[in-house]
This record gives sequence, C-alpha cells and structure tokens, in this order.
Amino acid sequence: MKDLAYLTLEKYKDELLDLATTLFNTPELGYKEIKTKCIIQNFLIKHGFRIEKEYFETGFQVTIGQSEKPHIGLIAELDAIPTLGHRCANPLDHAAHSCGHSTQVVMMIGALLALKDLIDTNQIKGKITLFFCPAEEFIDIDYRKQLIQEKKIYAIGGKQNMIIDHIFDDVDCILHAHGMGEFRKYRFNVKSSLAGFVYKKYHFLGKASHAAMAPSEGINALSACNLFLQAQAMLRETFLDSDMNRIHGIITKGGDVVNSIPSEVIYEAYVRSFSTTTLIKLNQQLSDAAKHCALAIGADCDIEEIKGYFPFNQDINLSDVVYQNMLPFVDSKMIQTDEKSVASGDIGDLSLFKPTIQFGYTGFKGTMHGKDLEISEPDIVYTTSSKIVIGSIIDLLTNEKSLDKIINTFVQQMTIDEYKNYILNS
Repeated sequence: MKDLAYLTLEKYKDELLDLATTLFNTPELGYKEIKTKCIIQNFLIKHGFRIEKEYFETGFQVTIGQSEKPHIGLIAELDAIPTLGHRCANPLDHAAHSCGHSTQVVMMIGALLALKDLIDTNQIKGKITLFFCPAEEFIDIDYRKQLIQEKKIYAIGGKQNMIIDHIFDDVDCILHAHGMGEFRKYRFNVKSSLAGFVYKKYHFLGKASHAAMAPSEGINALSACNLFLQAQAMLRETFLDSDMNRIHGIITKGGDVVNSIPSEVIYEAYVRSFSTTTLIKLNQQLSDAAKHCALAIGADCDIEEIKGYFPFNQDINLSDVVYQNMLPFVDSKMIQTDEKSVASGDIGDLSLFKPTIQFGYTGFKGTMHGKDLEISEPDIVYTTSSKIVIGSIIDLLTNEKSLDKIINTFVQQMTIDEYKNYILNS
C-alpha cells in the first residue's frame, strides 16, 4: 500500500516542483500571505480538493476522507521572514523563505495527493485534514497588534488563534515537519524539543531632579532597574539544569540626560524555558520582583508583556511511528534524536492539547534565516520527506492499536479556556 502511494507521489513530482519554485519566489510575512494563499488554493482546486474553511486573514484547511475517526491533522506554515539580501526577498518588507516554510507546504500537499486515492477508494479509512497556518514567525508585532485591535485576530501567532477558536479540536494527532538548514552529519531529526518564551518590557518610573544640586528630591528609576537586575540574577541559582532557563535582555532607555536623576528606564527581555510549568512560574516571579524592587526605591514599574510560545514537547509514541518510516530511506546514524533547541515555535502551543510531532529534514544549503538559504536537494526536501509523512499516516490509519496507544497515553496540559486566559491576559 505504501509503495502504491509513493508511486502516486512520483506522478505529481514535476507539478510539485513547479509549485515549490513559485512559492519560494513569492515570500510574504504572516497574515499577509495573500498571493501564497491564492497560489496554493488554485493548485488544490485544480486537483479536486475543496477549500473547507478559512480563518484569520490567510489560514485555511482542506480535508480528505468521510469517516469522522480516526482523524489525522497535518500542518503547513505559510509565512516568510524578513531576510535582507536574499535573492527572493520581497522588495517591500524583505520577506524571504529563509526558514523554509514554503517547502513544508509542498511536502504536505504531496502527501495529501498520494493518499487521496487510497482514502477515496476505501483502501484506508479515516480523515486527514491539512491545516495551512499563517504567521508562525513571532515578528511584525506592531502590525499584528493592529489586527488584534481590529478584532481580526486574538493573538500574535497563527496557531494560537486557531487553538483559541477550537479549530484543532476534532483531530486525534498532528504531524508537522520543519527544515533543519544545511547539515552534513544528519538527514532527519525526530524527538527534538523547543523552548517556550515570553517577551517582557519593563518601564521603571521615578521622578526627575537635578543630579548634582537636588538628587534627594528625585526617585531614581535606574536604581530601581538595577535592583531588579540583582533580584533577577539571584533567581538563577534556583533554575533546574534540565529546564535550560534563559533570561536575556537589554536596557533600551537608561534615562534622558546625565545631569538629571533618571525618571524613566526601559528594560526589555525574553524569558525562555523548556518547562511549561517553569515558564509560567518564572514569568510571574520576574513580574513580582520588578514591582517590589521599584517599590523599595519609591518608584513604580509598569510591565508590558506579550505571551510568546509554549515549550514544544513531542509525543514519543507518535515520534516512534515517524522514526520507523524514516528507516527505509536513511541509515539510523543519519537521524538526529532528542535534540534540545532553544528556538521556539507555535507548534509548542499545539502540543499542549494534542499528540504532536515535528520532524526535521535537510536538503538545504546556507543558513536558516540567512540570505544564502537555498534548496539544494529537492528530492530530500519534497519527495523523501513527503514519503515519510505518507508512510506514517498509513501506519496510523491501518494500525488501530498504535493510534489508540498514542491517544490514550497523551496527557493534555491545560484546557482551552485556561490557555485563552493565559494568552489574552498579558
């Protein structure tokens, strides 16, 4: 059955490569993927797919199969990232597919095309939905804040909005893949983890006075900030090594003039952790410390906070299925496992609610997010990676015990309401 699906994929190879070139040459930032959406939808409609639902400016989905269960979800991310100097960079905002999201789209469409005949002829039973997700990159914040004010989106990240709107509720598990960039040692990656993060902007507010003649009449906002930085440093000894917590920030405003007691100081930082529980706890500890340190000096502290993405913990049982479907194409020594990457993605938020995996694939040259990123091995990127998805889905839909184990051993980490409250109450 897998061989039949692989042969079907090969039939579409030239069309998929043409689509890949078109998408790579049409990069757009998150929630602005208008041309991208049009190109993909035209391709899908041409091949007999119906656009099932659209949401959040540019997101949409298509489904094959009539059975309600089992229901497998696939993820393809639409957006590009600003990359000055890339040969395909959009001249307006320098958007380029230097993170390789366009390759995900083609890979997943290829898998859907190959599985469509098997589903339509009842050779395998179940339902597969491909979710085309906008705005994975955590960028262009002012524009996205505007969309939030206009009530077009709830949150910064595309999948965050989709989760809040219950778009993934019906799926049993979710498969995703992401480019790894240029690697010589490995071909694929499974069971890797991503860190979660929160962006914080602290405004320490004091009172200006002449720094030489009347310092006693002022309230030094810089002193309040420095006291907080000491408190922040003292928290570090409480960190667990396994959480790999990171706090990194800069003072973007240290005062106005040297001759005045600083009345306003701004400190911006990212807080990162591989533990969901720790991320939430540490974020609150830092907020409390900032406010109390300011109070100790007689100052105030206002905190602007944007909830980033949660840590990504891959489902081990689902990862095992994907790993087994890599082995026909590559030696096990060429598969990287259990990497802990301090990068982040909104796929982490999805892993709170559903058994989710994201395997990595190579076939690129250059640097991820760099102006030199190119697809160097299209067979790996588009064909082999797609076959891994195809084989994994066939195994999931034909091995009831395997899928039941994945579903029944998964532990949801919070409710949608709890998540919504956390994300929207910054």
